[in-house]
Amino acid sequence: MQKANSDFDVIVMGGGPGGSSAAAILAEHGRKVLILEKETFPRFCIGESLVTETYWPFQRLGVLGHMRKSDYPRKYSVQFVSASGKESQPFYFYKTNPHESSITWQVPRAKFDEMLLDNAASKGAQVRQGVLVKDVLFEEGKATSVVVQEGEETETLRAEVVVDSTGRNALLAKRLNLRRPDPFLKKAAIFAHFKNAHRGPGIDEGATLIIYSRENQAWFWYIPLPEVVSVGVVSSPSILFEGREKNPEKTLMEEIAMCPAVSERLENATLASAVNVLSDFSYRSSQMAGPGWILVGDAYGFLDPIYSSGVLLAMVSGIWAADAIHEGLEIGDVSGRQLGKFEPKFVGGMNAFRKLVYAFYSPSFNFGRFIKAHPHHLKNLVDILVGDVFKEEVHNIFKDMKEFVDLPDEDWTVQRMTS
Repeated sequence: MQKANSDFDVIVMGGGPGGSSAAAILAEHGRKVLILEKETFPRFCIGESLVTETYWPFQRLGVLGHMRKSDYPRKYSVQFVSASGKESQPFYFYKTNPHESSITWQVPRAKFDEMLLDNAASKGAQVRQGVLVKDVLFEEGKATSVVVQEGEETETLRAEVVVDSTGRNALLAKRLNLRRPDPFLKKAAIFAHFKNAHRGPGIDEGATLIIYSRENQAWFWYIPLPEVVSVGVVSSPSILFEGREKNPEKTLMEEIAMCPAVSERLENATLASAVNVLSDFSYRSSQMAGPGWILVGDAYGFLDPIYSSGVLLAMVSGIWAADAIHEGLEIGDVSGRQLGKFEPKFVGGMNAFRKLVYAFYSPSFNFGRFIKAHPHHLKNLVDILVGDVFKEEVHNIFKDMKEFVDLPDEDWTVQRMTS
């Protein structure tokens, strides 16, 4: 059955952090916005650890009060554990930043994402869940509408701008052949939640642990959440999958058993979720926006999880996209150049994270030795680790870092002019 068309200023495909952030800001601007989400929230999602710079998107969205009152574990620090089990001193963010923003949260994404979606709705965005976007329609090269299916019914919904925030499904990036895998970061992850896992004392209870394994050929994340701890192992697909039966739970347990720093912390723990797998997850699109459309969050690109950058990048891209869309609608310009006007600044931030990811995976590189040789770069390093990456000066660190490690090119994607 075909329904009649409905008109919106903006249709947002996907209700995750990027989409809900964009919709909330657009609704505040007085725009008629519709979010289409294929799942029904709350739903499971990985990526639970936040960087401290998410404070500022929270402030812009008006959800800081909710975060302060939540039961989410406070994240004061990150701590590294070597493959031999040697623990570093916790890296406390407040030691370099006395502001409230130096403390962040570990968030169960099902509850957290639902809060952001509800926030967008409270500001006036329309939300439809359990709706599948089947296609995006173009007229004379401009995105004009989306085809959606709900149950047995389909309908075509028109909008001046379509925002793709469909996450790693990346509906438009795949359709337009924009997605490019990172040539080096071909990693895989196996992860799950555990109940009754060990937690640190005091303010260290909510610390993110980065635990090396397999003589630095793999690493674990260890993220305390309410009631459970998120544990995942990251390595090359060949290490995690080749020569093994296709049994993710068995593989995860085998990897845990090979890493005493993890197995000891899980000695009294029990599995509390399904075991999930992600593979080849590092990519970016060669173009952020085109006539009547824009990509935000994971639909545009995703980096390795080591520095917990995903939620920050999703929210920032969503907020900046919303401002660019609103301005474009005001002046009658929804070209790719207008909608993606912030792309160079945003990509600069992504590149800062990406270069630090490359350094992390280089066997010969040591952050401690680098800072000892160049102590004046400590602030730049801290800025990147906490997510303060959208400024030119953070890139100064990489001029000297190149003496210690091979760093990637600024861009591995095919550049295209947006129109």
